[in-house]
Amino acid sequence: MTTPVRRHRGGAIQDRPLGWARNPLTEFDQLLSEMSGLIESTVGGAAPAVAWTPLADVTESDDAFHVEIELPGVKSKDINVEANGQELVVTGEIKEKERKGVLRRSARRTGAFEYRLRLPGEVDTEKINAQISDGVLTITVPKAEVAKPRHVEISETSESTERSG
Repeated sequence: MTTPVRRHRGGAIQDRPLGWARNPLTEFDQLLSEMSGLIESTVGGAAPAVAWTPLADVTESDDAFHVEIELPGVKSKDINVEANGQELVVTGEIKEKERKGVLRRSARRTGAFEYRLRLPGEVDTEKINAQISDGVLTITVPKAEVAKPRHVEISETSESTERSG
């Protein structure tokens, strides 16, 4: 029994059978890598490396923003955290391991990464705290005093006081 295949408009047979699951992100990464290689070959290697964005969760509490970024295997010395106004920028590099033998499959990311986040409120950049544990970088960005919600007490005045004064 033969496997059904798709034909392109020109009549050429596609190399994948019908129903073959393909990941568009993998194909996009492959395209970026090929384009980067093309640029390096024409410019002579002067093109900068394409940075990828790590996965992250951002939560907000009453007094701070909390950012958790997945960076497995990365040491703190290879990470740079900068805050400028309301923007938080995390950059670094995951270095590829020296391997023995033939690499049959690789799905882990390596190379330069960059995570940018514009926070929705005023923050206190002097009190930002960052720590890494179990491959997760946790950054706590405190809100500025003016941005914190505060309860306003309402005082009562009697009508007779307002009319006589």
